[in-house]
Amino acid sequence: MTKFKSDQKYRKLPRRVLFLLIALIILFLVAVVVVRKVYYYLLEPVSNQQNKVAVNIKLGSDVKQIADLLEEDHLIRSSWAAQLYINSNNDHNKLQAGNYLLSPNMSTVQIVNYLVNGDVATNLVTILPGTNIFKLKKDFQNYGYSTAQINSALNINNYRNLKIMSFIPGNVDTLEGMLWPDSFERNSNTPLSQIITESLNEMNQHLTPSVQASFASEGLTTYQGIILASIIVQEVSKPSDQTQVAQVFLSRLHQGMNLGSDVTAYYGDLTQNQAPNLSLDTPYNTLLHSGLPPTPISTINSSSLYAATHPASTSWLYFVTGDNGVTYFSNNLAQQQQNTALYCHVLCSNP
Repeated sequence: MTKFKSDQKYRKLPRRVLFLLIALIILFLVAVVVVRKVYYYLLEPVSNQQNKVAVNIKLGSDVKQIADLLEEDHLIRSSWAAQLYINSNNDHNKLQAGNYLLSPNMSTVQIVNYLVNGDVATNLVTILPGTNIFKLKKDFQNYGYSTAQINSALNINNYRNLKIMSFIPGNVDTLEGMLWPDSFERNSNTPLSQIITESLNEMNQHLTPSVQASFASEGLTTYQGIILASIIVQEVSKPSDQTQVAQVFLSRLHQGMNLGSDVTAYYGDLTQNQAPNLSLDTPYNTLLHSGLPPTPISTINSSSLYAATHPASTSWLYFVTGDNGVTYFSNNLAQQQQNTALYCHVLCSNP
């Protein structure tokens, strides 16, 4: 009897373990089902809107960079889900660079097929972020427009009836910085002025009341805010760095310090058709003159506009981007000089 009871007791333990294993398996299966449902949901279209969004996939972009860009443009629900789909289908080496016209009503699978097949939109004129008016003129020439057509299309007086003109001071005679970067459809008969109009109207849509209010809270007009955003996009590209750079420049403005931005000085050199020279005295040289330059120095983008309206809550007064691409911030000139000596040799010696 004792032996029988011992055997019976021995058999009870595996049964509890068995129940536990069964419960764990059920939980695992439920989790798998839930994850699969979430995953397939994240691959569905963002919305039923059929509007076209121009997307530029740069040569050399990796899967994460492409997926992040698509999510940022609100064309896919999840960068993570897109990366998982692309990698699980072995499409990571098949995505092709180029300009694409995509819609929010396309699923992630459809968009990936577009990128794999290279279904690029060929009839596009692309205005890139961080491009100044001098470079834009060359770009427009490459699209087949003549010098006369370009000069006429960039004449600010042709657009005085547009809403965005209310933000531009009356003494400004350039569209520098006021064109929203995007890709615009065209055919052989599309005048460049039509593309400029579309770009200006798109910029106006981004200058929302909240954007205007954010600039006003810093003591800036909307136009001055655009100037600030154009400097930011030229200085750094990483969004987290851009918000800190915005804080640096705003702190300097509030404290009466010169912005001390090399990129504004170099732009001033361009206006005078001079070689890069930080000591050339132009209204754009913020190493020599206080305040903001008289106009923007290039097109902006979403992240630089966001940074200019959402500066970081830091106390930096200086920054330098090192040769390794990392931006180093500091509170005083001594730290700035030390960071420059340690990290910036090539970039700080070549304009």
